[in-house]
Amino acid sequence: MRYIAAPILGLWASTAAADPARWQGEWPHTDFSKTSISNWSEIISGGPPKDGIPALESAQFLPASSETRIAPREPVITVEIEGAKPRAYPIRYLTWHEIVNDSVNGRPIAVTFCPLCNSALVFDRRVGGRVLDFGVSGKLRHSDMVMYDRQTESWWQQAEGRAIVGTLTGTELRHLPSWLESWADFTARNPDGLVMAEPSYNRAYGRNPYRGYDSSAKPFLYDGRQPPHGIAPLERVVRVGERAWRLKRLAEAGEVREAGVTISWQPGQASALDSSAIGQGRDVGSIRVRDGAGRDLPHDVMFAFAFDAFWPDGIWMLGR
Repeated sequence: MRYIAAPILGLWASTAAADPARWQGEWPHTDFSKTSISNWSEIISGGPPKDGIPALESAQFLPASSETRIAPREPVITVEIEGAKPRAYPIRYLTWHEIVNDSVNGRPIAVTFCPLCNSALVFDRRVGGRVLDFGVSGKLRHSDMVMYDRQTESWWQQAEGRAIVGTLTGTELRHLPSWLESWADFTARNPDGLVMAEPSYNRAYGRNPYRGYDSSAKPFLYDGRQPPHGIAPLERVVRVGERAWRLKRLAEAGEVREAGVTISWQPGQASALDSSAIGQGRDVGSIRVRDGAGRDLPHDVMFAFAFDAFWPDGIWMLGR
């Protein structure tokens, strides 16, 4: 596997054991006496310092019909909030920034993407009557991004949306419905929708610095156990709550109705972690998850190792 722009994305990492005393000097405003972490060696540096991967603030948006740079099969995170035009957040930007702090129709949201886990989640940023702003800590746990909020400098596990260190330890963010789909599918369904404009940073937007990653034998900087049932660690699974469905199974079936949810799959979305050009990645398809009334449900399309690491007692929906 080859990596591009490794210093920017933190692919030079320190694996030295972590402990609160070590991190206290770097994070003097974080309350390390409050934490849900029992094994501090799980926290490692991904390479860049705090904000070395710059989260985006005050993102600008364009009419979808005006955007010409995004390839048809490129993945975007779609957010549809009542009273506002649907918005697309292209993975070509989130690969390099990982967090967008935004507000849609008065609702403050954080749009997040961890390339190492393929985890794309959207959260409500309101906690305890105040709005939090999130940044990238530069730390990893089980190869997943550790976020932090600028108000209390508590640390948050992106895959879970839960504070793991600091004043807000144990607090969970509200996970909002969103989904990954191709740019072509977004524009076909939402010709009047909006798309996040290209940020004003010097980045190779549209290029994949993790070329070949999702075909690798093992995750980056992950020493945990292998997933059960012979499932490859970098195989994609769809997580709904504490259940996981193999993407391969969903692609074969087209639609699965189990555990009170309907999960549908359709082709046409490129993997963002395959070829050097994101839009040329192999087709992994798109997922929608709905309840019995047809309403979109929060979910994640993540790698199997990450589901097993964060939900070790989770249920694998194998269909047999």
